[in-house]
Parts: sequence; structure tokens; C-alpha cells
Amino acid sequence: MMIQMKKFVTLERMPILFFYTIFAAEKLKPLNQMRNRFVLVILSLVVCFVTTEAAGKRSSSTDGFYANEQSDGGKTLVKNPMLWADVPDPDIIRVGDTFYLVTTTMHLMPGAPVMASKDLLNWKTVGYIFDKLSDSPKYDMQEGTVYGRGQWATSLKYHGGKFWALLAPNEAGAMGDTYIFTAEKAEGPWTIHSRLRHFHDATLFFDEDGTPYVFFGTGEMCQLTRDLKGVVEGSLRHYFQREEDERGLLEGTRVIKHNGTYYAMLISHTFAPGRHRREVCYRTKDLKGKWEKNVILESDFGGFSYLAQGTIVDTQEGDWYGIMFQDRGGVGRVLTLSPVRWIDGWPQLGDENGKVPDVMRPYKSGEPKASIVCPDDFSSSKLGLHWQWNHNPVDNAWSLTERPGFLRLKTSRVVNSLYLAPNTLTQRMEGPTCSGSIVMDLTKMKDGDCAGLAAFNGDSGVLTIKKNGKKLTLEMSEQKVQLEERSKAVTNVNEKVIETVDLTKLVNAKSPKVWLRLDGDFQPRHGDAANFYYSLDGEQWTQIGTKNYRMIFDYRRFFMGSKFAIFNYATKKAGGFVDVDSFAYSVAEK
Repeated sequence: MMIQMKKFVTLERMPILFFYTIFAAEKLKPLNQMRNRFVLVILSLVVCFVTTEAAGKRSSSTDGFYANEQSDGGKTLVKNPMLWADVPDPDIIRVGDTFYLVTTTMHLMPGAPVMASKDLLNWKTVGYIFDKLSDSPKYDMQEGTVYGRGQWATSLKYHGGKFWALLAPNEAGAMGDTYIFTAEKAEGPWTIHSRLRHFHDATLFFDEDGTPYVFFGTGEMCQLTRDLKGVVEGSLRHYFQREEDERGLLEGTRVIKHNGTYYAMLISHTFAPGRHRREVCYRTKDLKGKWEKNVILESDFGGFSYLAQGTIVDTQEGDWYGIMFQDRGGVGRVLTLSPVRWIDGWPQLGDENGKVPDVMRPYKSGEPKASIVCPDDFSSSKLGLHWQWNHNPVDNAWSLTERPGFLRLKTSRVVNSLYLAPNTLTQRMEGPTCSGSIVMDLTKMKDGDCAGLAAFNGDSGVLTIKKNGKKLTLEMSEQKVQLEERSKAVTNVNEKVIETVDLTKLVNAKSPKVWLRLDGDFQPRHGDAANFYYSLDGEQWTQIGTKNYRMIFDYRRFFMGSKFAIFNYATKKAGGFVDVDSFAYSVAEK
């Protein structure tokens, strides 16, 4: 196989090339002169090898991507999963010295988060492509819901000095029409540029001459008009046909152009014996010509299943990295980072054995630590970008300014369950283990109100403070929602109360407060366990309810990992509220 080497490889070869060049030039000179020259050659070889080692090799061997985990105590290494949280369907681009990543968050608002990093280690959320979607009352949890639907598989591009994003909600009819958004900065504000027909799991692609295309579904593509507001008539076509054993979807398309060749990367589901989920790549030099196919990643990792779906991105120096997601049960779909080796013109992901590595060097050192999951003391008048609401929020039913330093959650309509409660505020959970806790002021709860903290998903473990007349209780319950398949309407919630604690003594307290805590454990073979605690002083914690409650991932309902969820809803009369003083958060080192 022919291996395309980088500049680092040229440096490695330099000693040998230097030796042979001088030897050939000197072979006709007297022997004593050659002996002197030979000594100089040996000295030059030593200097070149020292220089090569100091530079750190980055070649097709991928050695330069890796580091000794003991060299710095592991503090500045990229340990896979790169993001051990629910960050599915990634697209990633680089603009200047910054990498930008978008992911799927479906029914959570604001939606289509944009994350940024300069080192591929420290990521933070810098904006959202939209605040709300309004095509249907279902986004407001009226006449149904959009659990597991909404925004899917956003494509991110930079072209003509602007950022562009394409996404299509996973819905039928007009709700599923594709959005194209644009912005001057990745942080926003983003505006809707156009609406087009539905393109499933699509990618937007600009050719070098500016011609726009959409690649979507299983091997479909079309050309867009120059203004990105329509499809060029007659341009829709299939550029490949699936193989016989690929009976599942080929989806999640991402397209790049490198050295004059077009590359389309997709996840492939195969069900033949000995075959696994994998990432395949199709390439061509002519978009209307024949496409070749190759498998570029087929790897399990960390005791979990095989991974695929993502893309590759280059650095300013010309190195390449691959970002792919892996299903990891209750925490959701996590992101891994791999080196990319260009072999015979194919971008092969993984180490020399084609496997996702445990540890890699960050792209650069010295960047400040950042995270996509954060604690919050609610001292800002603006909600942090690490938070998302379950469905569209009711804007006048929450506040960070009515009581500075507190998040006020007001009840705005009467509902019968957490799954229909407006203004439930969420953050991701993270592995390997994490802990989140809140302190809640209950003074203004009304009869029938329910407030608390949940490990929120289709199956949820829930801590609920309930106000019934003058009685106040804390319950730990297991809740399971049933959704109508088409409308995603909530048809039933099975609630099993595991343990109840009487808190009525707090009703007459001057400032009735309760601390609630949720610990998550997503380590391999630990069962994706959640454990629940409460405290009346913030220091002494008492465990309550199910021990090692199993968090799950269910693609037929929420299709996402479990989330921390802070909630307050009314079952009898709207108008009450709770004040959340803080959200404390910690996560263990990988």
C-alpha cells in the first residue's frame, strides 16, 4: 500500500537522504577526504535524529498522536471517550484555530448546540442555532410532544465568510421540512435562510467553485440553487447502492473534499455473521462518476459496542482527526477521538490496528479547562448555555431576576405528570461518575404542586416534593412513560413510589429548604446506576428509594441519554413557584 506521508515523515527520512546525497557526491574524492566527510555525516545523523525525536513524530504510524499517560499524571491527555456524555450525530469543522462541533438534542430547547475547542480536549457550548421551533404546538407539549424527534443530525459548514447549518426534524409533513440557517459567528445569532423538502440525516456541502449540494439518506444527493433556496431540477440521484448484507440504514452522511477527491462517510449497519456496525467511506473525483467504497473504521471500544457515525477534520498543520460516537447505554451516545492515517488515499481511523485508542495527546497544550456540563449558582441574569429546557419553555414562567441569585420556576398550567410539565430544565450527565445537587426554597409552593430533581428519560428515577394541603412529602419514584407512536402524545405514565419521607415540619419553617442529590455511575459493568439522596441542612445526606436505579437508553421514546432535570409543575392550580438556589456538580476523572 502507498502511504501518504506528512512533513513529519520527511523529517524522519532526512538523515538517510542526507547520508546518501553526500556519499554519492564524495565517492570520487580521495579516501582521506571521504573519511573526514564520513565523520561529519555521522554527526549530522545524530543531530537529525535528536531533532526528529524532539519534534514528535506524526506519520502514518500515528505515534505522534499518543502520549505516556504517566508523563503528566494524565491531566492534559484526551482520554476516550473524548466527551463521555450524550453528544450524538456530530459534525465538526475548523475555522482558523478553532474547532466547532454541532450535535443532536431533539426535543430540548434551545436546540442544535454549537460547541468550540482549540485543543480537541476542552469543549464548551458557545451558542445554539435556534431558541425554539414553532411549526407545531407539539413543540410546546400541546396536542402531542416531540420526544425523540425535533432537531436531528445537523450539518455545519463555513463558506463565503459565514457559518451555515442544515437540519431536518425527524417528522412527517411540513414539520419535517429542512431548515438552512446562517450566521456571521458560530456563537450566533443564527437566522433562518430557507426551508426545503425533508432531507434525512443530511450534510450540506460547498464545492470549491461554491456550488452547493446536499447528501442525504442512503446514497442520495442533489444540487441546490446558488441561493440555497431550492433544488436544481433533475439533479436528484443515487450515487451508490447498498451491498446485500447492509440491510440496515446507511445514514449520518458527512462529506469533505481533500486533494481533489470527494469523500462521503456514513454509518453502516450490517447484520451478517461476524460483521458489525462500522463507518464506511465512498470516494470519487467526479460527482457524476463512479464511487469507490472502503471501510474506514470497524472498532469496538471500552467494553461497549462497535462505534460509527461522525466525521474527520484537519488541523492547521495538516494532521487529521476522526470523531465518532458510540452507544453507551444510560449516559447516551458518547464521542471518541481517533487519529486519521491517509492510506492509499483513504482516511483510515484508529491506531495501527484500526482500533480507537484509549489515550491521545491533545492537539495543543496550555488551553484553559472547559466543560459542556457545569455547576451554576444562578447569579447571572442570563441562563447559562449549559442548560436546555424540555420542549419550548413558557418564557414568563421562569426568572433569574425576580430573586437575584436564584432560578425561579413557576407553574403555568395544570398537568398530570412530569412528562407534560413545562419549563423542566436539563443538563447532560457524564461518565465515569457524576453527581448533581440542588437546594430548593419551597415557601411559595401551592396545593397540588410537585417539584424536584430527576434522572430524566423515558424511564426516570425521580425525587419529588409534593404539597398536599398543609402536608409536605418527599417521594422517590420510578416513572415510565408510554408515547403514542405517531404523535408522541403521552398516553400513560406508570409511577411506582419506592419511598416517602414526611417533610410537613418544614411547612411552618421561616425558610423551608430541601437539598436533593442525584449520583450517576456509568462505568462499564456498573449498570448505569443512579442513586438518590436528600438533606435538610446540605451537610448530612440520607439515601432514599431505589439503590442503583438502572438508567436506560430507549430509541423508541426519548432516543437520548439520561439528563439531570429540575422541575416544578401544578396538578391542581397554577401560580405557585419554587426558587432554586444553586446546582452543584462534580464529575470523576476518567
